[in-house]
Amino acid sequence: MAGAQLKFLIVEDEALVAMLIEDVLNDLGHEVVAVSGRVEQALKLAQDSAIDFAILDLNLNGTHTYPIAETLRARGVPFIFATGYGSGGVDEAWKSVRVLPKPFEPHQLAAAIAEVRA
Repeated sequence: MAGAQLKFLIVEDEALVAMLIEDVLNDLGHEVVAVSGRVEQALKLAQDSAIDFAILDLNLNGTHTYPIAETLRARGVPFIFATGYGSGGVDEAWKSVRVLPKPFEPHQLAAAIAEVRA
């Protein structure tokens, strides 16, 4: 992953968390193309944006982000779920997706991205 700048979509409804993720990604040398905290907007971004990777909060204001994950999967865009629920909160159909439990440290985010891209 060294030297490979990726274009990211961040789907997160907590503004402070989204800003922290964006800062970490920028520090890792990546570009954040878009940030969304609403399912409808994030779905459109997942369909139309030129992205290489996405970080999805599992739950946006009570709504699961599985439709966004489905769109990303159909496009072949890798992603991870970042959630305070841990892997136990993920629907059985999505158990194969890497889950990053919140809160997480920058090195854990970097490791999760590298693991998914490997």
